[in-house]
Amino acid sequence: MTLTTFGADQFGFLLLSLQWTLLLTVIALIGGGLLGFAVALARTAQPKPVRIAAATYIQIIQGIPVLMILFLSYYGLSLAGLELPPLFAAGASMTIYASGYLAEIWRGCIQAVPKQQWEASESLAMTRLQQYRYVILPQAMRISLPPTVGFAVQVVKNTSIASIIGFVELARAGQLINNATFQPFRVFLVVAGLYFVVCYPLSQLSRLLERRLHAGSSR
Repeated sequence: MTLTTFGADQFGFLLLSLQWTLLLTVIALIGGGLLGFAVALARTAQPKPVRIAAATYIQIIQGIPVLMILFLSYYGLSLAGLELPPLFAAGASMTIYASGYLAEIWRGCIQAVPKQQWEASESLAMTRLQQYRYVILPQAMRISLPPTVGFAVQVVKNTSIASIIGFVELARAGQLINNATFQPFRVFLVVAGLYFVVCYPLSQLSRLLERRLHAGSSR
């Protein structure tokens, strides 16, 4: 058996796979953001049944490991006759996962807007939609930036579970190269370094936004 040496070709393969990791992250954040925003609004809606339904959705998603969501999306649907490509299954799973956490993050940010802002907008005879559009959401968005960016770091790292269904992202690429080179320390050290290159700037950006916007701390 001929072993391959870890070199430029293997590193290039890791960089290519990193692009798929980033694509899956973008899909999760965009899809999860849209769904999570709707759930966050439902969570703060006036009708109690709507709030209860939104809270139940959040609790279910946060109570299930994202790996189980992936298994249900890929293997569960295939048993029902609907076979999704790995990218679609991983994207759908990460979207559902992200929506549950982003909804709760944004719900907290909406409710963090001072009560006086709600009362002031009501005194101006604004409708509920106008309150959200012109008063509440602009302030909530400012508060939500640091935790949202921080959560993006978790999404990047959790994309590695897609390797379970054969989707070749960064972690899966590392496994394939290691199987060919039998150099786990070198291969996975490079993989860890690539994750660090992506996640560390996001973590620093989250801290910077928190300091600049004075969000999440009281002095």
